Amino acid sequence: MQTPNLPAIRALRPAWNKGRIVGQKRPLKPKHVWAIRVKLELAENHRDLALFNMAIDSKLRGCDLVRMKVADVMASGQMKERASVLQSKTQKPVRFEISAGTRVSVAKWMEDPLMVGSEYLWPGRFHERLHISTRQYARIVRDWVSSIGLEVTAYGTHSMRRTKVTQIYKKTGNLRAVQLLLGHTKMDSTVRYLGVELEDALAIAEAIEM
Repeated sequence: MQTPNLPAIRALRPAWNKGRIVGQKRPLKPKHVWAIRVKLELAENHRDLALFNMAIDSKLRGCDLVRMKVADVMASGQMKERASVLQSKTQKPVRFEISAGTRVSVAKWMEDPLMVGSEYLWPGRFHERLHISTRQYARIVRDWVSSIGLEVTAYGTHSMRRTKVTQIYKKTGNLRAVQLLLGHTKMDSTVRYLGVELEDALAIAEAIEM
């Protein structure tokens, strides 16, 4: 009995992570943050500078950052010093500071003609898109990272979220503060997110000379 030749089964599209290094992304170091800021300032890229600064300050997930509205950061024509955004993942609000440098860069971006009448802080380039997409944001982050010579596969949108809280933990050791700033409901999530147990263990090991 002959077996019929069946057509080969192929995936309709390649896996999203094919050829990529997956896993936790590294936070930026302070020198990296300033290097990217200088690049964007010299290029007079007001949108990206405001987006970068807000990403660092807000510590928001990419999906929440791209949906930020003008009303989230401005009141009565003035920039707020603190803001609150409802997280799409947990449906709970998270508060964050807006530093002086970020307020200046966002105010400059608000003067751009593209912002006239815009409800969203990061409007899309196409009429059918109200704000930039998370995929577009990921490409923007990749451009920032590559512009200062870092390995793009080691960094991503979560690098922006982790950058400031990593420094806060290193300087204070206050996990509760980091938990609140990230909007985590459980401390275990914060510990895993920062990888603090591994970092602490490596720091102890490095301090021991044999």
